[in-house]
Amino acid sequence: MAAAMHPWLVEFIQRIDDRRLPPAHAAGGVLGDADLFDLFESQLDSRLLDLQSRLMQAAGQSFYTIGSAGHEGNAAVAKALRVTDPAFLHYRSGAFFIQRAKQSPGSTPLYDMMLSFAASADEPIAGGRHKVLGSLHLNVPPQTSTIASHVPKAMGTAFAIGLSKRLNHQGTWPHDAIAMCSFGDASANHSTALGAINSASWAAYQQIPMPLLMVCEDNGLGISTHTPKGWIQQQLSQRPSLKYFFADGSNLAETYLVAREAADYVRQKRKPAVLHLRTVRLFGHAGADAEVAYRSKQEIALDSERDPLLHSCAALISRGLLDHQQLIAYVQQQQQRIARIAAQASQQPKLETAEQVMASIVPPKRQGDLPAPVSGEQRTNLFKWDKHNAGKPQHLAKLINLALHDLMAQHQNIVMCGEDIAKKGGVYHVTQHLMEAFGPNRVLNTVLDEQSILGLAIGMAQQGFIAMPEIQFLAYVHNAEDQIRGEAATLSFFSNGQYTNPMVIRIAGLAYQRGFGGHFHNDNSFAVFRDIPGVILLCPSNGRDGALLMRQAVDLAAREQRVVIMLEPIALYMTRDLHQEGDGGWLHEYPDPQEPTPALGEPSIHGNGNDLAIISYGNGYYLSRQAEAKLTEQGHNVRVLDIRCLVPLHVDKIIDALGGCKKVLIVDECRRRGSLSEELFTELHERKPGMFTVSRLNAEDSFIPLGKAAYSVLPSTEQIIAQAQRLLEAN
Repeated sequence: MAAAMHPWLVEFIQRIDDRRLPPAHAAGGVLGDADLFDLFESQLDSRLLDLQSRLMQAAGQSFYTIGSAGHEGNAAVAKALRVTDPAFLHYRSGAFFIQRAKQSPGSTPLYDMMLSFAASADEPIAGGRHKVLGSLHLNVPPQTSTIASHVPKAMGTAFAIGLSKRLNHQGTWPHDAIAMCSFGDASANHSTALGAINSASWAAYQQIPMPLLMVCEDNGLGISTHTPKGWIQQQLSQRPSLKYFFADGSNLAETYLVAREAADYVRQKRKPAVLHLRTVRLFGHAGADAEVAYRSKQEIALDSERDPLLHSCAALISRGLLDHQQLIAYVQQQQQRIARIAAQASQQPKLETAEQVMASIVPPKRQGDLPAPVSGEQRTNLFKWDKHNAGKPQHLAKLINLALHDLMAQHQNIVMCGEDIAKKGGVYHVTQHLMEAFGPNRVLNTVLDEQSILGLAIGMAQQGFIAMPEIQFLAYVHNAEDQIRGEAATLSFFSNGQYTNPMVIRIAGLAYQRGFGGHFHNDNSFAVFRDIPGVILLCPSNGRDGALLMRQAVDLAAREQRVVIMLEPIALYMTRDLHQEGDGGWLHEYPDPQEPTPALGEPSIHGNGNDLAIISYGNGYYLSRQAEAKLTEQGHNVRVLDIRCLVPLHVDKIIDALGGCKKVLIVDECRRRGSLSEELFTELHERKPGMFTVSRLNAEDSFIPLGKAAYSVLPSTEQIIAQAQRLLEAN
C-alpha cells in the first residue's frame, strides 16, 4: 500500500509532469553529473523528511516542524567542506547534514533524523531529548535554539584550532580544520552574533589565526518580520578583516563554487569569512505558522518559484540525466522509502522516566590519570619571582594566584582568557605573573564582551583545552548568561554525554567592597546560576579554601568534564585581619599541592559548639566568624559552617556538620527573595521535619548603592549577633 503523500509533494510531482520548471541555471562545468545528482538527492531527502515530519505531527508521532524547506542549497556548502571541519548548524540545515553524512561511510542520516523527529530514545546524538542536528563522528555538535547563541562558540572553536597548532596540542579537530557555523538573516542582528563576528574580525585584524566560515542563510524573514532588502550584504560586507562571499542558494553550481572558494580562503589564510547565501523559506516558520497572516499570496507565490528543488530538477533534466517521468519515479521512490523509515522510527522507544531524561546532565568521567603537580627545581623556578613571600601567610587573592601557577604548570592544556588578565594581571591582580610564566597563548586578553569571552571558552573546551575564562564582575555575566545556561550547561545533555566543554569560569563578585562599588560592581546575587542543571558553583571565603577549591574546580573539569563556576568574593581578596586591625586573622598559609581537596559539598567547620550553628559562605562567613567570637565571650557555644559549594547544595553533608545543634541561623549576604537561604531553609525542614529551629538573616531586597550606604542593606556583624541572641533565647 502506498504511503500517504503530502499535498505539496502531489503538486510538485504535477509540476514536473506538466513541465512547469524554471529555466536551468548554467552549471559552468563546476559540478559533474554525478556530483549534481548527489547534491539533488540530499536536497530531495531533506525536503521529504520535512514533509514526512508534518504528516507524523498530524498523527501525533512528531514533535518539531521547523524544517529546512527552501534552504536545501546548503548541501553544496557541506560538499565544499571536510568531514573533519566542525559544523555548528542552523536548524534549517537538514540537507547539509545529509550531504555531510555521505563523507562517512555507514552513516544513516535519514533514519537518525527521523528518530529525532519522533523523540526516540534510540536517536544517536540527543537520545530523544530534543530535535537536533548533531553527530559525533560527523563533527556536528548539536545545537538547540540557534538564534545566534552558537556563533560565539563557533568563533571560540576556530580560535582554539589555531591555538592548538601554536601550542602543539592535539585537540578534537585537526590543525588544518576550519570551523563553520550557519545562521539566519534575522539572527544576524542578534547581539550574540554581532559580538562573535566582531571578535572574529578583531582577532583577524591582529593577524591572530581565526579559521571561521560563517554562513548567513538569508531568506528575508525572521518569523514574520521582514529583513530590509540589502541589509545583510551591507552589514556583513564592510567589516574589517572579514572576507565576504555571496551565492544564490537556488543555484547548486554557484553555491558549490562560491562555498569552495570561501572554504579555501579560510583554510589557507586562516582568516574568517562570511558566505551570504540567498535562500527562500517555504511552508512558513514552523508547522503552526500561517504565513497568510503576515504575507501576501503574491509574495508567497513568488518565493515558491525560487524553490531550490525546482531549479535542481531543471538542471538534471537539462543535462539529460533524467527525463521528466524518470524524475517523477525517483521522487516517488524516495518518498516511499522515507515513509517506511518514518514508520519504523515512530515505533522506537521513547524516554519514559526522569532518570532516563537526566542521565546525560552530568558528563561521563574521563579515564586515565591526571598529570602530577610539578615539583623540585621546576616548581622553584616557577615561583622564584615571589621567593621573598615563601612560607608567609597570605590573603585570598594571593593564594588563588599561587594555585593558578601550580595548576597551569601541572595541566598544560589550561588556557585563561578574559579582559585585562594578561600583563595587568586582572583588575585585582589575581592573575599577575601568569602571562610571564606561561606566555600569551595561554593567558589571553580578550575584547570587552562577555558573550565572546564565554563563547571563546566553550570553543576551547570542545577542542580539548581546560578553559578558564574570567568575568571581571558578577553583574557583567548577566550580559552573557545564556552562554552558560543555554550553551555550556546543555551540551552534555543534548549530546548524551558525547560532547562536553570542561571549564572553570572565574567570576569576581559579591558585595561589601570598600571605596568602590555601586550595583554594577558590588552585585550580591548569583541566583542566575542556581537553577542550571549540572553546573557547579564554588565560593571560597579565605585564601586556604581559595587554593583548595581552585584545585578542586580544575580537577572537576579535567576528570569529570564539568562546567564549574568559581565565585570569588572581591571584598575578601585583600582582607588580612579578622577581629581587629593588624591581627592577621584572615591570612593563611598556602596548602601543599599534594594536600587532598575537600569532598565536594563538604562544608568547613569552625568550632564545635552545640548551642547554635551559623551557616554561611563568602562575606557572610567572614562576618559570622566575627560574631562567633563575640557570642563565645558571652558564654554561648557556637559553631560556624562555611558551605563553600553553593550549587548544588549538599544538604546531607551540611546536616552532618551541624552535629548536635538544633538551632540554626543562616546568614546569606544575598537578597532575601531568590537567595540560597530559601533553598537551605526549605531543605532542612523537609529532610528533618521538626528537628531544627531555623532563622534567616539576609540582605534587603535592594540593589546595592554607592559608598557607605551599601552597608545599610547588607547583613552586618551586629545584626548576626542580635539575631543569634534572639534564637538562643527562644524556647
